[in-house]
Amino acid sequence: MLHSPRPIDDDGGAQVGAARVGIGGPVGSGKTALIEALIPVLQRRGIDFAVVTNDLVTKEDAERLRRSGLIDPARVAAVEAGACPHTVIREDPTLNIAAGDELEMRFPGLELILFESGGDNLASTFSLDLVDWWIFVIDVAGGDDIPRKRGPGLLRCDLLVVNKIDLAPHVGVDLARMLGEARQVRDGRPVIATNLKTCTGVEAVADAISSAVLFRL
Repeated sequence: MLHSPRPIDDDGGAQVGAARVGIGGPVGSGKTALIEALIPVLQRRGIDFAVVTNDLVTKEDAERLRRSGLIDPARVAAVEAGACPHTVIREDPTLNIAAGDELEMRFPGLELILFESGGDNLASTFSLDLVDWWIFVIDVAGGDDIPRKRGPGLLRCDLLVVNKIDLAPHVGVDLARMLGEARQVRDGRPVIATNLKTCTGVEAVADAISSAVLFRL
């Protein structure tokens, strides 16, 4: 990680900063909805967290979260990419790193920061200078051929979320086959199916973050 230097604790040692988790995926796949569903789960688990959203030239996703009543609005920061969304999470993540550092300064006990990328395509990936671990979200309405297209985002993410599983019968998707192909192209790496309207799968996503990033079993 290439974050800016952490504060020094009373014993003279550098403090460990908040874990940083990316959430990427195509437009409309459910990235913001996943965060909204995760917020009460993480709160119940006593995890001290904040969120950084990315949009092209607006702060719409940040304002949506701030208005939701789910989280202290001060814990939501916004980055305007101003260009291709993956530029500020991969090529030059300086703006996002700075936003995360600012949140850590404002909330010294912060354990976790969620970075939501602007909506992008299957090539979107996160720089490991920015995040420790990252999630990629796709949805069944985008087509059951998405796993077979083997986009870098789908292949390289630490956790793949297949969202809107409730829509599968309405869009002609064989959900079992889609999930099977996703697991196959990812060589067995984690895949979680979700329906965020009913919070199906959200606890499993929180479990994955807790165990893989926060080392809480």
